[in-house]
Amino acid sequence: MKLVTPFLALATLSLIAPAFAQEESPSPSASAEEKASATIEATKSPSSTEGTPAAEKKERPSPSPGAKKKETAPPTEPKKGAAETTAKPGKKMNAEAAIKDLESKWEAAIASHDISFIQSTVADDFMGVYTDGKVQNKSALIAQSKNDKDTYKSAKVEKVSVHSYGPNVAVVVGTAHEKGTDKGGKAFDRTFRYTDTWVERNGQWQCVASQVMLVQK
Repeated sequence: MKLVTPFLALATLSLIAPAFAQEESPSPSASAEEKASATIEATKSPSSTEGTPAAEKKERPSPSPGAKKKETAPPTEPKKGAAETTAKPGKKMNAEAAIKDLESKWEAAIASHDISFIQSTVADDFMGVYTDGKVQNKSALIAQSKNDKDTYKSAKVEKVSVHSYGPNVAVVVGTAHEKGTDKGGKAFDRTFRYTDTWVERNGQWQCVASQVMLVQK
């Protein structure tokens, strides 16, 4: 019996030891469950694969309004130099036409003894030389028009040539052909050649100087 008892004790210990070892070591099923749980947690976390598209979307900004505007931009306008080249002749022609019109109106005002045109179009600092060589200012020019007793049948300017010297200065050379009768009833047919200098001031052309000579009587 003494031998059997120790033998039974040893056998019992050998059975108990593996049982404790089995309880302490994690079972394969428990390890699989932990891995599955970790996978689920990773799926729910912000760094999961489901969050990746949002991150990529953030890293890929949508096209800026400037880019869209560039794609739909209107055709390029002509170069500034080309536009100026086209505009300058037009402005020159407009000035030339305006001055020629003023010359015609001035001659018509002389024929009708209309001093209002001289008052509005001749500059206050006007200086001129008449056919007799006398120097005239604006007041003398108006007085001459008032004292003119001739009756005009026709009065027109001819061969008018306008020469521009900058955008606001022009010199005109032309002739004035007048027909009619003087205060004594004598007919006249005379031609004057004149040179007028025009200056644009505050958007209005004014005659600042003039010289007249009689070339035919």
